[in-house]
Amino acid sequence: MEILKKYAELLVDYCLEIKAGDKLLIRTSILAEPLVREVYRAAIKRGAHVETDLSFSGKNSIFLNNASDDQLEYEPILFKKAMEEFNAYLAIRAPYNLREDQNVNADSRSKRSKAMRPIMASYFERTATRELKRSLCQYPTQASAQEAGMSLEEYSEFVFNACHLYDDKPEDSWLAIRKNQQQIVDFLNKQDVIRYVCKDTDISFRVKDRIWINSDGQTNMPSGEVYTAPIENSVNGMVHFNYPSIYMGKEVSGITLWVENGEVVKWDAITGKDILDQVFQIEGANYFGEVAIGTNYNIQQATKNILFDEKIGGTIHMAVGQSYKQNGGKNQSAIHWDMITDMSDGGSIYADGEKVYENGKFIIF
Repeated sequence: MEILKKYAELLVDYCLEIKAGDKLLIRTSILAEPLVREVYRAAIKRGAHVETDLSFSGKNSIFLNNASDDQLEYEPILFKKAMEEFNAYLAIRAPYNLREDQNVNADSRSKRSKAMRPIMASYFERTATRELKRSLCQYPTQASAQEAGMSLEEYSEFVFNACHLYDDKPEDSWLAIRKNQQQIVDFLNKQDVIRYVCKDTDISFRVKDRIWINSDGQTNMPSGEVYTAPIENSVNGMVHFNYPSIYMGKEVSGITLWVENGEVVKWDAITGKDILDQVFQIEGANYFGEVAIGTNYNIQQATKNILFDEKIGGTIHMAVGQSYKQNGGKNQSAIHWDMITDMSDGGSIYADGEKVYENGKFIIF
């Protein structure tokens, strides 16, 4: 398909900036084979050395429910080498079943997570400096379409439109987005106190000397957000998230958090409060690792997929848990969970007391 060729070329040339001699790992499921084929073709033409890791239905749940301690503690050789030595990494989400890991053995999950920490530490360290060029993207599958409440054809159109693949030159579109968002980032990097205000939300935080980043489609495709890490003990107020959030395959809706001096001291939810009860027992989860503003106006509906939902134009999101080193954040946790709220109907953002954003859009440019 021509659209997949455009997708592959965008990933290879814009997102990963593949050069001759680069070592690229593509990791996905067998369902994404049509896109993998085109990415492989494009990367080979650029002179890259390409390795693939294609999973099958139920692979992770089979492993976690049946592996011995020795197997759970084993470090996967290819993935370890790629995270430590490769130049590029493409992760393509192409799920068979979004709920297949929902009821796996919790103890096994914990042991596996612990075993993977050194590898993931290399991943975070190297992606922060782009020593490891990485991109996360989506291939439309029936499971994701059903989760979004769409047919597969509708969902495919949604994904491709979010990535600007229907534009004549998608890379040029993303370069324009980069330029437009840079003025937002340049402005926010001069501010200190940021305040989000909308229905049931009034929360403020400091960002002085933290770094706002222009998420322009290179590390995530699609993207369209600006984000930073708040000063950990500076977050105060109440925030309500009116988009559903997914944690470990379970949906939580209508989340409200009360925050004092950076710490989430109280929480509630319309559904799934028990999940919050569990999450806030995790070390570092009751502090924020990210604050952000979604700017992709090609995305205007939630699909219960954070790759898309956090980018919705006219929304803000905040993540509890792990912060990103590239923002200067210091919070550490085993989780990073994004929660989203709509700002398009009466929402405002203030920067050092000045209203800079209203009803889902910046008003100062």
